[in-house]
Amino acid sequence: AAVELSATALVKDRDMSARVPLALLLFFAGSSHAYVQTFSSLVRVRAHSRQVRGALGLRAEVAKNGVASKIALVALGCPKNTVDAEVMLGDLKKRGFDIVRRPRDADVVIVNTCAFIEEAKTESVQAVLEAVDLKKSSAKGVVITGCMAQRYAQELADELPEVDAVVGFEKYADIGNQIESIITKSGFAMPEVAVGSTDVPFRPEWERVRITQQHAAFLRVAEGCDHKCTFCAIPSWRGRFRSKSFDAIMEEARELVATGVTELNLIAEDTNQWGQDFGAADKRRLADLLHSLAGIEEVRRISLLYCYPSYFSDELIDAIASIDKVCKYIDMPLQHISDPVLKAMNRPPREHTVSLLKKLRERIPGLVLRTTFISGFPGETDKDHRELVDFVKAMKFERAGVFAYSEEEGTPAAKMLDQVPADVKERRRDELISIVQKCQRKFAESLVGKRVEVVIDKVGEGGFGSIGRTRADAPDIDCVVHLAQTLRPGTYVDAHIVDTFDFDLVADAGDVMVSPEEADDIVKAAMQ
Repeated sequence: AAVELSATALVKDRDMSARVPLALLLFFAGSSHAYVQTFSSLVRVRAHSRQVRGALGLRAEVAKNGVASKIALVALGCPKNTVDAEVMLGDLKKRGFDIVRRPRDADVVIVNTCAFIEEAKTESVQAVLEAVDLKKSSAKGVVITGCMAQRYAQELADELPEVDAVVGFEKYADIGNQIESIITKSGFAMPEVAVGSTDVPFRPEWERVRITQQHAAFLRVAEGCDHKCTFCAIPSWRGRFRSKSFDAIMEEARELVATGVTELNLIAEDTNQWGQDFGAADKRRLADLLHSLAGIEEVRRISLLYCYPSYFSDELIDAIASIDKVCKYIDMPLQHISDPVLKAMNRPPREHTVSLLKKLRERIPGLVLRTTFISGFPGETDKDHRELVDFVKAMKFERAGVFAYSEEEGTPAAKMLDQVPADVKERRRDELISIVQKCQRKFAESLVGKRVEVVIDKVGEGGFGSIGRTRADAPDIDCVVHLAQTLRPGTYVDAHIVDTFDFDLVADAGDVMVSPEEADDIVKAAMQ
């Protein structure tokens, strides 16, 4: 996928020749701050600069839609949003639109927004304002999609009249009509709002324009959530939990594999709940699905993201442990460990969680656990926080993220008494992040000297070397491996880990090489 830094971002380079074989050059994006105006509670908030993922440029030979328009999409949010964006772009490409990677080259810019927490909303609104600004020069229209469109459709339309349409999940299939209308209209009109239901029926999701690595795909197995976590508003716009059918998933997996996909990352709101709603008529559950997906010859890796700390049957644990293609990696947000906080969150109690983690560690050798925690939940005391700190230190999570609690309107937690002051939330978050970082560094250091499987995701920054991932890293989420050799994306290598770079790894692919001519072709393809 093309990556375009926002106009105000600073890019710094750092010569790592003292530590990295063959003077591997690494680039790091700095951050900047900007004040943006937006609606409701987001007025005058500070936003960090961000990376904007543009769609892979695929040019339509014939303008089937009669308007020969160019579309760019700014993709924000989680992998579920990514799948929505890819399918949406697939629909537009089939309709004859030309998909371009840079918003400034587009006639219409789609901003696929995220509404997870306050920072995500701020980032989304900033992206919308940047797209609207392009209407002064190049763009004819701006369309808002994603979770903010689903949740705040009318507010966005009222406060941002420069936007041309706000489109929710159920209306994604009709977005081509919306865009054609934008292209051909004349004069000013208020944004058209088309949202629809939250419980959107499943549709085939394999015919996509991919904006992630071409060899690794997110495979949605379910949608929605029936849990009543008091801090979370996601069920209000993603709907009730519903599993995608076994046959539909298998068809999608085979179609993705036919396009070159070798890695399947299973996603949902609660991935390991897949099949629980089938009832007695269909007894297939996630363990059965994993065995079937592993039976597809071309698949090399299968990962589980967004698991809930329940639904881990013995059959599922055995499947994860025994199927070679299933990565010994589980992403399972825990949120907290203190019982008073967990009760207020309406989450499983500490005893259940500790018992489950112990079982998973014992029965899945080499398991890497990714989790997330919330600091400063309403009513969280210093004692609760210390309990969480001790738990994180003891568990030594290899991968973890920590968020300061964000009040979400419409949730029970937002109305709770004893809201924790912002400075306390941030201080507690920073302490947890420091502990998590130490754990991640130690895990990275434990791999030095070992040989591990690495899949190449992209050419290194500046066209030098390669960047890949181990089986302990989900795409665009976790850590990476820097290699001096320039290798084609999608290549799997048995790499020797020679050093660490903070949480990331530095590796040598040994004798795995390509010719100088092929290396030039790889770099040119990456730069297009």
